[in-house]
Amino acid sequence: MEALFAVTLGLLTASGVYLLLRGRTFPVVLGLTLLSYAVNLFLFAMGRLAGEVAVIGREVQHADPLPQALVLTAIVIGFAMTAFVVVLALRGVSELGSDHVDGRRDQEPAP
Repeated sequence: MEALFAVTLGLLTASGVYLLLRGRTFPVVLGLTLLSYAVNLFLFAMGRLAGEVAVIGREVQHADPLPQALVLTAIVIGFAMTAFVVVLALRGVSELGSDHVDGRRDQEPAP
């Protein structure tokens, strides 16, 4: 289970960083979203991955609720920030006429 979490975290982080380095607005927003998913999964994994079933007669080990609360808060904040960044990107496209991250217009093809 730990290996699956590690591989998933690595893939989400690598994909997010790759998309953040793109020159267009939509891939950057998607990269930020993937990075936030990776951070949420990392925080959730800090609460403990082992999920043993409680049996009568054994001492029950409860998971730490703090990482779960942090993930829930991060999901809400991440959704709000993604909506805000999408609105900013749409405003930038309408004002600048381009969706480049640095604000430059598309180059016209040579005749």
